Amino acid sequence: MSDVFLMYFQKLELHGFKSFAQNTVLDFQRGVSAVVGPNGSGKSNIADAIRFVLGEQSMKSIRSKKGEDLIFSGSTGKSRMNVASVAMYFDNQDKIFPFDFETVIVKRKIFRDGENQYYINDSQVRLKDVAELIAKARLGLRG
Repeated sequence: MSDVFLMYFQKLELHGFKSFAQNTVLDFQRGVSAVVGPNGSGKSNIADAIRFVLGEQSMKSIRSKKGEDLIFSGSTGKSRMNVASVAMYFDNQDKIFPFDFETVIVKRKIFRDGENQYYINDSQVRLKDVAELIAKARLGLRG
């Protein structure tokens, strides 16, 4: 019999990521959540943001050619941004992640010069640390 792990994804914060110029917070309630909307409303960008924050390195997998494409490029009413960030909040009351925090926050920032920064609960870490955390929590391709 295999172990069953239940993970509760609480919230996704996007700022300057693709079409999300303003700080956008998506709160997810326990149970099933769905993102719906008309074509062009950013649904696919939300899926891309989740891949991005979890450490995806293939720009093709995030529907981009280069990292700079992930940063809001401006519009008639809003200037282009120089950084994009995505943060994912997980409920950790069941200690799925090996931390003594009730909430685990994984965050990634990308800058126009191509630099990426990774954070776990506001502490800057390496991509390798995020990848190990995701693996330990059994998130990812086999999770």
